[in-house]
Amino acid sequence: MSIDRRNFLRTLGSVSAFGSLVPAAETRRKLPRKDCFFGIHLDLHPRRDDTALGRDLTEEMVERFLVRVKPDYVQYDCKGHAGYLGYPSKVGPSSPGIVKDSLAIWRKVTDRHGVALFIHFSGVFDSAAVAEHPDWARRQPDGKVDGRNTSTFGPYVDQRMIPQLKEAAERYSLDGAWIDGECWSVQPDYSDAAAAAFLKATGISKLPRDPKEPGWHEFLEFQRENFRKYVRHYVTELHKFRPGFQIASNWLYTTFVPERPELPVDFISGDYLGNASVSTARLEARYLCQTGKPWDLMAWGFQQGASNAVGHVHKPAVVLQQEASVVLAQGGGFQVYYQPTRAGKIEDRHIEVMGRVAEFCRARQAFCHKSEPVPEIGVVFSGHSLYRTVNKLFGGWGAATNPARGFVDALVECHYSVDVLPDWKLAEVIKAYRLVVVPEWKDIGDAAAATLLQYVRDGGKLLVAGAENAKRFAPELGVTLTGNPSDQPSWIAGKEVLGNVRGVWQKVEVQTATVLEQRYPAMDTTRDGTPAATRSRVGKGEIVMVYGPLGSIFAHTHAPEVREFVRRLVKPVFQPRFEIEGPPVIEASLRRKNGRHYLHLNNFAGMQVAGDYSATDFIPPVGPLRVILRFGRQPQNVTLEPGGRRVTVQRSENGWAIAIPKLEIHSAVAFTV
Repeated sequence: MSIDRRNFLRTLGSVSAFGSLVPAAETRRKLPRKDCFFGIHLDLHPRRDDTALGRDLTEEMVERFLVRVKPDYVQYDCKGHAGYLGYPSKVGPSSPGIVKDSLAIWRKVTDRHGVALFIHFSGVFDSAAVAEHPDWARRQPDGKVDGRNTSTFGPYVDQRMIPQLKEAAERYSLDGAWIDGECWSVQPDYSDAAAAAFLKATGISKLPRDPKEPGWHEFLEFQRENFRKYVRHYVTELHKFRPGFQIASNWLYTTFVPERPELPVDFISGDYLGNASVSTARLEARYLCQTGKPWDLMAWGFQQGASNAVGHVHKPAVVLQQEASVVLAQGGGFQVYYQPTRAGKIEDRHIEVMGRVAEFCRARQAFCHKSEPVPEIGVVFSGHSLYRTVNKLFGGWGAATNPARGFVDALVECHYSVDVLPDWKLAEVIKAYRLVVVPEWKDIGDAAAATLLQYVRDGGKLLVAGAENAKRFAPELGVTLTGNPSDQPSWIAGKEVLGNVRGVWQKVEVQTATVLEQRYPAMDTTRDGTPAATRSRVGKGEIVMVYGPLGSIFAHTHAPEVREFVRRLVKPVFQPRFEIEGPPVIEASLRRKNGRHYLHLNNFAGMQVAGDYSATDFIPPVGPLRVILRFGRQPQNVTLEPGGRRVTVQRSENGWAIAIPKLEIHSAVAFTV
């Protein structure tokens, strides 16, 4: 869509004597990040070979952007992974290609509009710093200098990072910083400083190189703790230097760092990207809403890299609206990442897309932002397992999180309302959930296992998967484990076709359990079946046990027959508070805010899933839909949001029925009970 520049300018007001545009609207009050809802992230990662930074940036362009998009905040680049600052610095190093001071222009115009200005700033990942000061670098196991990551044990944070942040914060009266290149980039450090600190703390003189060597897990946890100290240090120093300066360390306290939030960061944030990013956002948003901290997620406004062969492919507005709806339905804030040109120009077409995405989000802000879950099904996310079995400091964990991602996706496609329960919070919230799902984590740990067993003995319902969990819960399952788990061809019977569930399965002989499902070694359901899932009474509750990696299988395939297998396992032990008659592309989330319940309905038909189909400009609507609410009494004041359209409620044989003619991308049924 082309933009009529003259129409844009008419909305801005008159041109002052100084040549800058005065906004027609009254300046807003700048929001603290905890109250921000929608933002835009613009980063360039300034380089040594840049020649035109800021050249094409004008106040007029920033005015046009702010008037059309109306973000609560903008995150503009200050320092990227290359390590060069994008502004003229006394601390340095600045990129030699600065033509105009972009941060000065953005600060001037955002101030006029009451829009907060944050910076994108790369922390641990600083290639220029390690090139200039190899003694600041993290050392690899062979002793070689890491060409991109600094050492959290070294002087980099005090001699370069904090001085750069203080200078930028003061010079531009910044509202905060989004620190990139942090937990996802930090690696085990074999520098002399790290070795000396490890020896002092543990008495171990030889740094282990792999999991087979003594002290490996102690070494990883020691390195994690030093990263925590590093973050605490720079955040504390910046807070002391400039009270009110708000900081996030990118991906800290998400699934990448699945820990109870204890460091003094002001908000939690992460940028999700790549193919099938809706699935990524599903898991992350459900995790983040459990942290108790202000949070947002950032969608990339384009696909790039391994996703396709050509590089940047920008997403039309409907794709970003669909991705945003995942985050909004879980109560979070949302931001979009775009890159200007190297000269700072933002294409008018992209401004228009941002504006349309902003309008979509704003229409839902009142009933979405900071909502709370109404507990239905909880999926356990095991940080203990990741820390003990993946042999990394932090995420991204890759396929290691597929057990949780697959179960969340499968349950969502079955129209269940699903929350993600961090294991550090499990004991605090588990009693509120009427079904808890334990994916096939390799090691959930003794504490989580004890909490889960007490929950089921007290009357809770568990759905547990995986050979490792079968061994852990064996005394309660009413089966005998036979042989060792192994990778086995496995097929399940489906309504239409067979479902392929090949993976590591545990064979069992049934004693007192009830067999729910069989699996077969070949595409023949008339012979050689063996139990795939059983159901057992434990105390006042029940355990449904699946003896293979069901979550990972679904994450890899999203095969309909595997989804229906999950539905058959859940149905005997769980009745949801609502039912949806519609296709599996509908995602439902039951939330509440200000005394009202909201049943969020997201349409994920046509979602982007593959690099050779990088974007779409059409999301097919679905409908008509029939929603049945089961809350014991008739829901009152039922409306369809946004818009507040009154909805007729009719008594049905199993609840209260609502007809919805059509679902575009996202709507919510609002009601009181």
